[in-house]
Amino acid sequence: MSIRPYRLLYPLRTYLVTSGVYPGEYNVMTADWITVVSARPFYVAVSISPERYTYKLVKKYGELVVAVPGWELLEEVWEAGSLSGPAKLKKLKLTFERGVAVKSPVVKEAIANLECEVVDSKLYGDHELYISELVSPYYNPMAFNAEKIKPETKVILHVAGGRFMTNDSVIREL
Repeated sequence: MSIRPYRLLYPLRTYLVTSGVYPGEYNVMTADWITVVSARPFYVAVSISPERYTYKLVKKYGELVVAVPGWELLEEVWEAGSLSGPAKLKKLKLTFERGVAVKSPVVKEAIANLECEVVDSKLYGDHELYISELVSPYYNPMAFNAEKIKPETKVILHVAGGRFMTNDSVIREL
């Protein structure tokens, strides 16, 4: 097969995942492979390669934050996914703060942050799937209204191969 099969599932929402302890030993990475597993209780699955520094921190501390970036953070999302290790933190124009319920940092500029504790994990092929329970959510009321994202809020959709688009075209709302 000439195409990597996971590319057939794109476009996907793109997120930032933080882990570790803020301030101190922490990191941020870009991730597309994130999905909701359960609504009650709220569980999210995050797939991370053992080669990533973030993986080591999630393993060590058992928690993570899924930060939802708006379109205005596209360059930072690209840098967070292109550079490796904690040295990149100095280059990123992101503000990190300690989470409310976890020690991992939240991204202040994100339109939402989901603070999570890992409840289970299993290695599948070249990635480990972390099942994490939401312990504290935060969202920017300027971006969300009555549990819906506002139409003017642009989120990042990764098309693949370094191409991105946004959700700013509403075709039909039911």
